[in-house]
Amino acid sequence: MGVYTFTDETTTSVAPLWLFKALVIDCNNLVSKLAPDVKSIENVEGDGGPGTIKKITFVEGGPMKYLKHKIHVIDDKNLVTKYSLIEGDVLGDKAESVDYDAKFEASANGGCVNTTVTVYHTKCDYVVTEEEHNVHKDKANDLLKAIEAYLLANPSVYV
Repeated sequence: MGVYTFTDETTTSVAPLWLFKALVIDCNNLVSKLAPDVKSIENVEGDGGPGTIKKITFVEGGPMKYLKHKIHVIDDKNLVTKYSLIEGDVLGDKAESVDYDAKFEASANGGCVNTTVTVYHTKCDYVVTEEEHNVHKDKANDLLKAIEAYLLANPSVYV
């Protein structure tokens, strides 16, 4: 088993608390609405806080059927969330799990800097390359940009 860690930073033009509320607190509703490949997001265990397991079901015909995330931390004071990808066809024979540690901080221009540390726990001798990680990072950034655009177009939500 191997462990591979990547740290990524993304900036948006919306305030950190606003983005945190949209992406973390209201994830089940907003991500389902904005991600065209997501059919639904539901809590299969828990109430949305730490210990909750979320199941993301994708539309039929896509490369993935579902994922399950376990929430470890939702800190709305420090704007930090920690969760793990614990199940789903994307893990396949490559990884046992993937841990995410995300922090939302104010940027100088009034927007947000989102720093995410991603830790892949691989099976056997599988090696996660930077190129492979970047594919996953790009998908996450696409979702982040969609949420940013939604928030800018709807300035009265999550305030």
